[in-house]
Amino acid sequence: PPPRGGPPRGRAPRAPPPAGARGGAPPPPPAPPGLASSIGAVVSALASVESHPHARAVLGAALTSGAGASHAYLFHGPAGAGKSVAARALAARLLADGAPDPDGARARVKSGAHPDLTWVSPSGAAEMLVSDIDEPVVAAATRTPFEAQHRVFVIERADTLNDAAANRMLKTLEEPPSYAHLILLTDRLGEVLPTIASRCQLVRFEARSDEETAAGLAGHGVAPEPAGACARLALGDGARALELALGDGPALRGAAEKLARGALSGDLGERPWLELLAIKRRRGETTVSELEQGLKDDLELVPRKERRRVENEHTERTKRARRRVETAALDLSLQLVGLWYRDLACMAWGAPEIIANTDRRGTLDHDGAAETDPHRLLECVEHVEEVRRHLALNVSEELALEALAYRLARTLATGA
Repeated sequence: PPPRGGPPRGRAPRAPPPAGARGGAPPPPPAPPGLASSIGAVVSALASVESHPHARAVLGAALTSGAGASHAYLFHGPAGAGKSVAARALAARLLADGAPDPDGARARVKSGAHPDLTWVSPSGAAEMLVSDIDEPVVAAATRTPFEAQHRVFVIERADTLNDAAANRMLKTLEEPPSYAHLILLTDRLGEVLPTIASRCQLVRFEARSDEETAAGLAGHGVAPEPAGACARLALGDGARALELALGDGPALRGAAEKLARGALSGDLGERPWLELLAIKRRRGETTVSELEQGLKDDLELVPRKERRRVENEHTERTKRARRRVETAALDLSLQLVGLWYRDLACMAWGAPEIIANTDRRGTLDHDGAAETDPHRLLECVEHVEEVRRHLALNVSEELALEALAYRLARTLATGA
């Protein structure tokens, strides 16, 4: 089959194709007609335009200049703020520019079927691998678009780019072809390598208010009280609020609460951390099951001689995906434990209006929040945060949680 896209940069060019033909570097597109509606199509895709004034200002200015849109953006802000939605809307705007059927181009971008849109997620357990970037982005960026006047590359979790992967991207970020646009997404701007961030136009997305997030959860059938609590517990992360409110989220909340309260009462005989580990394993098993089904579908399209290689690659991807999901589940559960002690401290200091577990006010009162030394409670929060950091180092999770539980109990009992 013919190679995808046009020739790499630096190779002797062929005669330019007729307008609209595939291959060949397209001329810079003129400023499009109906500009106001084009800008509106992007900014209206944000979860709340008013909540993202910086994103509106930057993207609006870029689209006003037509072909002057930046070749590298870094969308940053909490998960659930609308970064992915806005990235897809911007990609649709760019790829529909000059298309014979703009509506069809936008529809294919929305469904992920447009050949000039590449969406990259990290395949490593905790980081973006060089292989995630090398061929899908760096090499592909040297090839002209299939059918549009642009190629768009969206890179999720840019904070997970390690040094090797980041170095492979530097030249593409510094000297991109005229038709290439890169949109990097991150929930943790402070963890993005400076060499990457400095070469991108920063676009800030604000956290949605607790009220907006709770209203979104209500749309999924979540009752008002747990919706309000999950919105606060998510700390501005709309995706995490949804995770806490649906599926096994309530069970995860209950298990974290049980661990925090067990340490507070000194009753750890039932080893409450085991329940957290069980939920973590179930999430991992669900992920594996979903990926296994995907493998069956993929193998139907793979020649027999290639199946062993595909199966081996799938095995490695599955291991990394399971580890990502399980690590994230444990991290979330520990965050909930820390927030329980934080809420107790708020109540001890006479500030119940700022607690996160708003639907557990009676339980917090029962735990004797007013009589508990808030300084010891804050020490417990620090202990929890220390274990969250250590879990990223591949320590024994069960031993780490057991040691944490007894350390919390000792701190609350003696202040040691």
